[in-house]
Amino acid sequence: MSQTNIQDRASGAIMGAFIGDAMALGPHWYYNLDDLRRDYGEWIDTYTDPQPDRYHAGLNGGQLSQAGFILALMVRSLVDCGGYNTKDFCRRMDEELFPLLDGTPVCGPGGYTSQSIREVWRQRTQQKLPWGQTGSHADTTEAIERTLAIAVHYALRPDQLAAAITENTLLTQSDETVASMTVAYGAVLSLLLQGNSLDTELSGKLMALVKNGKLPFHAVTRDNFQNLRPGDPDPPRAGRFASPDALLTPSYMAAAVADPEIHIEPAWKVSIVYGMPCAIYHQLPAAYYLAARFHNDFESAILHAVNGGGQNQARAILTGALAGAQTGLSNIPKRFIDGLAEATVLEKLATALAKNIEKSE
Repeated sequence: MSQTNIQDRASGAIMGAFIGDAMALGPHWYYNLDDLRRDYGEWIDTYTDPQPDRYHAGLNGGQLSQAGFILALMVRSLVDCGGYNTKDFCRRMDEELFPLLDGTPVCGPGGYTSQSIREVWRQRTQQKLPWGQTGSHADTTEAIERTLAIAVHYALRPDQLAAAITENTLLTQSDETVASMTVAYGAVLSLLLQGNSLDTELSGKLMALVKNGKLPFHAVTRDNFQNLRPGDPDPPRAGRFASPDALLTPSYMAAAVADPEIHIEPAWKVSIVYGMPCAIYHQLPAAYYLAARFHNDFESAILHAVNGGGQNQARAILTGALAGAQTGLSNIPKRFIDGLAEATVLEKLATALAKNIEKSE
């Protein structure tokens, strides 16, 4: 494995997430596609300003939302600590984010505070609860949007990746199924950083990590995902997460891409097929599909994620990281970097995190 290549892919994953976040800042949360096209035209292909009466009003195209702010906070914590440190991350949230919030949705960096972060703010600032008693039942991708940086740092250590992502996810979201899907996304991202393809074979590679004790999922099947037969012994792996199904989704999406009888045209309509809402079970299939379909075309992946409407910001962050991990930073079109606010600072952060990958082996 080339150190240069993996660092390029790692930088691409982080910058891809930042780009996806900023690309959707203007057209965020349009569930009526006619309204989206009215305000932004038939095809969004650049950074855009939010409308005055919508989310993120007052910001400029190319700036980050609060999801991007928290991702940058996570990257800085990982770089400064040389790995994931819960105490340091929580301190940064307490000192750098929470004083800027008031518990209402339209507030703080990026102009909007998500459900799970509002709940944590209330429990930390109003109820004075300790971290660890702050998770809510939000079923969204908010944890993925920051823990994808943890996946980059531990790209060569799936056991540490899973442990750190689980711990960080449960700080804000207490649902074990959400946690399992968040860990699964991180594991997928790590394999892409290693040079694997998002194809029909990827889930088998993930399941091999389960059976080797590297990922904490319960192994409920024999090889090739076949059910156990009468008399078969219990599976050797009884991991924290009851089902490994979150690890199977990526290859099913890759199979949909490869199947000539399945047509999602244009590709942005993946948001209609799998759903526009915020919930993690709508977001992940769409992101995996777009990342598999446009595995060597960052621009197409990110633009179709944005143009699908609905919760397109989360879709674009998740797709951007997966696409950037496959193309590398060197193959992300320069215009996406040039239009990103504070691109130099963000690229330095991404590069610094990428340089630590080999050290975490």
